[in-house]
Amino acid sequence: MAGAGVPLVTLTLQPGLDVSYEVDRLLDDRKLHASHYRVDPGGNGINVARALERLGLPAHACLAVAGETGELVERLLRRQVRHVHAVRIDGETRINATVQQARPPAQYEVIGSGPPLPETALRELLELVRRHGAGGIVALTGSVPPGTEPGLYARLTRELHALGGRVVLDMQGEALALAVREQPWLIKPNRWELEQLLGRALPRVEDVRREACALVRQGVRHVCVSLGAQGALLAAADGVWRGLAPSVKVRSTVGAGDSMLAGLIAALARGDEPERALRLGLACGSATAAQPGTEIFEAARLPALVEQARVRRLDGD
Repeated sequence: MAGAGVPLVTLTLQPGLDVSYEVDRLLDDRKLHASHYRVDPGGNGINVARALERLGLPAHACLAVAGETGELVERLLRRQVRHVHAVRIDGETRINATVQQARPPAQYEVIGSGPPLPETALRELLELVRRHGAGGIVALTGSVPPGTEPGLYARLTRELHALGGRVVLDMQGEALALAVREQPWLIKPNRWELEQLLGRALPRVEDVRREACALVRQGVRHVCVSLGAQGALLAAADGVWRGLAPSVKVRSTVGAGDSMLAGLIAALARGDEPERALRLGLACGSATAAQPGTEIFEAARLPALVEQARVRRLDGD
């Protein structure tokens, strides 16, 4: 896949070591042998960087790592991402566990707690993002660590805009509410996160379309809303598109949303039309959902899935 021609940067303030197991069935008070087991570097921004690399786009992954677990996360990440910028802090990087049960089908996730992020480390990370993201595309994803002011992403978005950067937001709550005022290039909330942002329910796809268009009129360049089984919607200045993901046998949903975001970034960065960008995003998400545990998509599967994605234009406001 052709390169975007601009620097691509991701920021992960709370990375983790993602451990996943596939089991036939969970049983109380019983030891179980996993049929499949894997370990991957985890965190929203890390997953976006991994996915961009699978798309042939070199990414700069900026993250904080702690202790021996953090060293393993960094080592695993360097096998998949060309440019890793790790800031070391005290403590131990968190460990996250996913258990995929076959009978009946179910997925269980346990998210660990990571160490606090010192102010000195935060400043170093932000300087790395500004340095490598100037004139490029920067993905700010995930929640801010405890003790970090919620306006951090909003402030960083302003700073990156001043440096000629384009900012992608994938987060929720107050951090998103503050940062979206800075008119980012792309946001990707799911329906629930959009409802939280607006303070009201959006039961119909038409409700989501209307509010996504309103955000575009307020200065957000692209608004992509994940709708679960109902697919996704992408709004831009020149129209609104709704897409249904290609059908795959789902093995794990971990990282599917991050993969979708990477597909959107890759396509829009190279100048693709929104319709094509949504197709690639849906294909990347589905291809990752078909992978075991915390693995992400194989690039070879994407062309067929892109063609299977169903995307149509909706009437805008």
